[in-house]
Amino acid sequence: MTFPMRAAFLGLALATAAAAPAALAQSPAPSPAPAADSLFRATTLNLAAYGETKVQPDMASINLGVATDGKTAGEALAANASRMTAVLASLKKAGIAERDIQTSNLSLNAQYNYIQNQPPQLTGYQASNQVTVTVRDLKRLGAAVDATVGAGANQVNGISFGLSDPTAAENAAREAAVKALAAKADLYAKATGYRIGRLVSLSEGTGSYPRPIMPMAEFAAARMKADATQVAPGELDVRIDINGLYELVR
Repeated sequence: MTFPMRAAFLGLALATAAAAPAALAQSPAPSPAPAADSLFRATTLNLAAYGETKVQPDMASINLGVATDGKTAGEALAANASRMTAVLASLKKAGIAERDIQTSNLSLNAQYNYIQNQPPQLTGYQASNQVTVTVRDLKRLGAAVDATVGAGANQVNGISFGLSDPTAAENAAREAAVKALAAKADLYAKATGYRIGRLVSLSEGTGSYPRPIMPMAEFAAARMKADATQVAPGELDVRIDINGLYELVR
């Protein structure tokens, strides 16, 4: 190859190399990523509300039992078993089904006499047997309590009331909660110059219905004032808590 030809070839190669960057420079640049705040521009309300309804209880639970003392553990247990058998029989006679009687505590404890500067002196033993009784007919409640005390029960730890099926009361509380939430959202929307666009999400908390309890002192006082124990079940407050997210529009 002669020198002039080599020079021409070299010039063509350089021209080709110079054209490549120019072609790359002409390709369109990628679009910039959208700003993070442009992905969600809606104005929202995040609110909480609750609904509540009152309903009369239709069942009750009572914890009662027998405590007996003895010089020996065997003597205390034997006396307890005899009296507890009579208590259980009285419950069944009062119309309480076996499935509604459940042992909740069974204990045997040594009893000591404590004298200052002397070692404890064992004086005997105490046996305790307690059952939780579910009464599904409240008209039987007073009679059932009287029957057990008459049969030898000497421990009554209060009565609590409840619902055998809380579904209807809870649904009524749910409806009240949704109405309260919608009213609150509408108020906030109008106050801020918006209107409700849509309900984005709705969640429910744990429902509650505190059970009214008759403490032992009140029970004892009621029993002393009347020949038959009178029990007032009152009302239950059934409450449902909810949270809602609303989208607002102009």
